[in-house]
Parts: sequence; C-alpha cells; structure tokens
Amino acid sequence: MVTACGGRVGGYRDTPFKPDPEAPTPRSVTDGRQWQEGDYALPAWPRDDDLVEVKLDGPQQPLTHYIDTRSLRTDPDGVVRYTLVTESPSGARNLSFEGLRCTPQGRWKTYAFGADGRFTRTQADAAWVTVSKTGNDPLHYDLWRHYLCIPLAFEARPKRDQVRMLESGRVPQVENARFLPD
Repeated sequence: MVTACGGRVGGYRDTPFKPDPEAPTPRSVTDGRQWQEGDYALPAWPRDDDLVEVKLDGPQQPLTHYIDTRSLRTDPDGVVRYTLVTESPSGARNLSFEGLRCTPQGRWKTYAFGADGRFTRTQADAAWVTVSKTGNDPLHYDLWRHYLCIPLAFEARPKRDQVRMLESGRVPQVENARFLPD
C-alpha cells in the first residue's frame, strides 16, 4: 500500500495552506475579443515593373521569389496580404495571393493561385499555417521575421518600410539570426 499523499487527497495534511481551485486573476485582466479575419479582394494581375525580389537569408535557393508591391497591403484585420511570384531557373512562374499574420509564432495562408492572367480562390476555410523556424520554409520565415513584420512587436511594418526592406534586399545585421556563407 502506497501512502505518498499522507492519506488525504492532494497531500495537504502537513500544511494549513490549500491552493485555490483556480489561479486568481487580477481585476485589470479582461476577456479580449477573439481575432476575426476580415474581407479581402483579389488583386490585379502583377506587372513585372512592380515585382521586388525577396532576398533570403541563408544558402542560395534554386527558386527566385518576388513580391508585387502594388498588391502589398496591411488590412484592418492586421493581415499583410501580397501577391507572391515564384520563378524557376527556366523561367516558369507560379503565382499566389497570400496573407501573413504578424503573431508571435507567425502564420500564413494562401487565398488564391494565379494562372492565365487571373486568380482562382482556394478553399474559403483554408487553415493558417505556422511559420516554420527550422529552415523548412525560409521564404515565409524571412517575410515574417525580416521584411513584413516588426520583430518582437508582432505588428506589420508600415508599407513604405516593407517596400524599403524588400528593395534593399539586405536584412540588417542586428536581425540576422542565421549563418552566412563564406
């Protein structure tokens, strides 16, 4: 027979103090509103003049990614929405219209794919994907960490700063967290 609790449930026999059934909550803490995604419109088809290359921090990638600065916007719901153009070395292009949330973990999702000069919506209830910090998805990590969001503030940069960061193509050294090639 094991009597590790001293014969009483919870093991409080040797102390006059008993924990509260729930942790006390300060009066200043109030229930917040749950975030809700707002409406959005699909953007116009991107023009090559409006594309800015996204320079990724890390080893050279086989694909080149561009953001359409004309479609780049932060909506009232806090989601940064943009058209992403991914180009292969042979010149083949994939287009997607995406959203990125500047949350502590970072989340993104694809709203539509582009083909033949128009966008086609994906499933309306597509789930938000957590940004991978392990190197599986350097594109969305760098967009979240360096270009579109303010680090540790968990809010979107102003559009002019987003465009400036993308055009400079260089992540400031203080924000650079990965190894650089020799």
